[in-house]
Amino acid sequence: MELIQDIKVAVDAIVFSCTHNELKVLLIKQKFGSLKDQWALVGGFVKNNESLNDAVNRELHEETGIKVNYLEQLYTFGDRIDRDPRFRVITIAYFALVNSTQFTLKAGTDAQDVQWFAVNALPPLAFDHNEIIKKAKNRLQNKLTYQPIGFELLNEEFLFSELENIYCILLEKEIDRRNFRKKILSFGIVEQTGKFAKRTKGRPAKLFKFNKEKYTELTKEGFLFDI
Repeated sequence: MELIQDIKVAVDAIVFSCTHNELKVLLIKQKFGSLKDQWALVGGFVKNNESLNDAVNRELHEETGIKVNYLEQLYTFGDRIDRDPRFRVITIAYFALVNSTQFTLKAGTDAQDVQWFAVNALPPLAFDHNEIIKKAKNRLQNKLTYQPIGFELLNEEFLFSELENIYCILLEKEIDRRNFRKKILSFGIVEQTGKFAKRTKGRPAKLFKFNKEKYTELTKEGFLFDI
């Protein structure tokens, strides 16, 4: 018996940022088809001549105008045969972390609009994108405790209080800031820049930076980041 298969492969990107004390995700509003005007994750079909990574980066650039540095494959979604009302689609989801202040969003190709939405206040979404975002958020919270990915959400130079706030927001709980600071600095991967942030009142605050090269070297020696 001849095997008949008509399955399409897509990629979706869950792009997280952290602004105004909220974890946010990047969404586009569909421009065409039966799902027109619905909000959805950035994504689309993989072309025959491109890799999965190339496909998701292309979709991000075409639909939002941004490029990301941190991109990680999350999960493959396809158990639900009817997850796309048009036809059978399996999607490979990726999650990314960006500092949204460094980008200017621009909707293009299949998107009529692109916006940041608070993860805890999402509009109705197309497909199974609520489920995908939930899984990505869980991965983010887990990974935050054993890999220094939180720095991707900060400026190159930052206040230590900004790093503390990132962890509080993403983990959705208050942390022991004194112990957190002591532990992070003991790793030797966060350094003072010798600069101070400008403030309208109070004492000037020291600026810090994440030494990614040092972290990479330490991991080769068996260093474990553990918060």
